[in-house]
Amino acid sequence: MWHHKYLIRIDTKLFLIVLLLMAMSILVISSMTLDCKSADSFLTPVVKSQLEWFLIGWIVFFFFAGFDYTKLKDWAWILYFIMLLLLLGLYFANPIQSVHRWYRLPFVGMNVQPSEFTKLIVVICLGWFLEKKGDDVGSFSSAMQIGTIVGIPFLLILKQPDLGTALVLYPITIVMCYFANIHKGAFRFLLIVGIIGLTFVFLMFSGILSHEKLKPVFTTFMKEYQYERLKPSTYHQRASQIAIGIGGLTGSGWQKSEFSKAGWLPASHTDSVFAAYGEEFGLIGILIMLLLFYGLIYLSFQVGCVAKDPFGRLLAAGIAVYLSMHIIVNIGMMCGYLPISGVPLVIITYGGNSVVTTMAALGILQSVYTRRFMF
Repeated sequence: MWHHKYLIRIDTKLFLIVLLLMAMSILVISSMTLDCKSADSFLTPVVKSQLEWFLIGWIVFFFFAGFDYTKLKDWAWILYFIMLLLLLGLYFANPIQSVHRWYRLPFVGMNVQPSEFTKLIVVICLGWFLEKKGDDVGSFSSAMQIGTIVGIPFLLILKQPDLGTALVLYPITIVMCYFANIHKGAFRFLLIVGIIGLTFVFLMFSGILSHEKLKPVFTTFMKEYQYERLKPSTYHQRASQIAIGIGGLTGSGWQKSEFSKAGWLPASHTDSVFAAYGEEFGLIGILIMLLLFYGLIYLSFQVGCVAKDPFGRLLAAGIAVYLSMHIIVNIGMMCGYLPISGVPLVIITYGGNSVVTTMAALGILQSVYTRRFMF
């Protein structure tokens, strides 16, 4: 089930890319959380916490890299029901920041966000189901079952409310269903709904559709504060764009930003870490980060091409889309093209739930990659 010999077959290119992204994360988090009065000029408490999460993340990565990914099929439904219990249990727990997204662990002083792990569990369950169906996956009944598998956690997460995390499940489902050749009518329906949604967001954020005029329509089935999150040109988005713009070509320099460090940029080391990075390292730094992300996604899809079985291919495709959507959505938010929804930038954003889930996903990818020649 687990063997250390597979660890020597890990793709060194992916290993190096992750290390470089982690270094970028530490640099920008250190700069944004630095207390000028402190004697410790680099290892701020938040940096130390992020380093601890990176260490835990690497342990999780190597565990899943050495673990036989085919055994995940035996755990798929167990993980699915545990996930549902955790998502349902949130509504019976005390809310944190007025929303039902986290469990507070009192003895360790940390928050656990089940919706982060949900995305990876859905990939595993969907991969198992699509492979099990085989040639029958093209039937309409299979499409309905897929809708149920994904729809239940989607609605539970949406209710928290956590629109960004819920919507990440949508493209994951579309791509995995495409690779599995599901019912063409169901696939076209999913695709059309997705295109309509993207078109609506584009029209609203480009000013073609009026946010205020549409408010009476959407508040009939959405709460007002939920609809307000779709408002274009909020302070948070303007601040993010200003920070990126100030960076110019080469940036203001590490620890030399005047806008983000002054507190004008909300959540500068969490949701807005990309904008803070852009101010300090400029367009050149952004292009380097984007190149690393491109390499990460390219290698992820490449694993799907060399996987030995359908389950491995589906896992790789789902994980590649999971990573891609976090990158696209977070950067889109910071550039003012998408609503602020709290989707973290993988590896870069401060936070243990995102780091551990991402490293687990990358570990599963390496498990598929290192076993590609086994039959």
